[in-house]
Amino acid sequence: MDYRHEYKYLCGPSELALERERLKLLLQPDPHAGPNGAYDIRSVYFDDPENRCFRENEDGVDPRAKFRMRIYNGSDAVIRLEKKSKLRGMTRKEAVSLDRAQAETLLAGQLPAPAPERPLLNRMLTELRLGALRPVVIVQYRRTPFVLQVGNVRITLDEAISSSQEIDRFFAADLALRPVLPDGQGVLEVKWDELLPSWLHDALGLESLRWSGFSKYYLCRAYNIEGGLLR
Repeated sequence: MDYRHEYKYLCGPSELALERERLKLLLQPDPHAGPNGAYDIRSVYFDDPENRCFRENEDGVDPRAKFRMRIYNGSDAVIRLEKKSKLRGMTRKEAVSLDRAQAETLLAGQLPAPAPERPLLNRMLTELRLGALRPVVIVQYRRTPFVLQVGNVRITLDEAISSSQEIDRFFAADLALRPVLPDGQGVLEVKWDELLPSWLHDALGLESLRWSGFSKYYLCRAYNIEGGLLR
């Protein structure tokens, strides 16, 4: 997969509500979202003992990359190990599927056995080992996605962004979560390949929104489950 443009905007409750209504009129809902148009995402992110990934995000290091393991709607039916890279403001994602046993091994701070028939998985596991990466924080939020075929545009509204330090309970339905943004605030993400249609940019009023260079991972690490800043 090639690198894609990705812009993020912090939005208050009224901005989120307005953008939601605009998107309903302008774009199609993502067919993977289900009948209510939304789904829950839960990810556990990896970092090294010196918090290199966190510091690189804070300092805007370019290029940089981070690893995460992700599930949807609290189910282990689909488990993905992902590497997200950033280069000159653009992003690229590589992903490989895991089974529950492999996921539990990663949550325990260990690495699953290599699989000769799965070179991408082996390469990602090698990078985790060489980087001394271990699971450090869980990030959960509710996503409402919209899509446009022209430019391969994908726009998402991410709300109820919360963090947890209960790494060993990643699959638990009653995971303890702590919101990391003021009540009702969320993130609008705009992703596209080569072209974001000007009419869509203007219709969404993106120039009036508050652009953010920080990721949800950064927000959750900066404001951890105890409510203190990571410094």
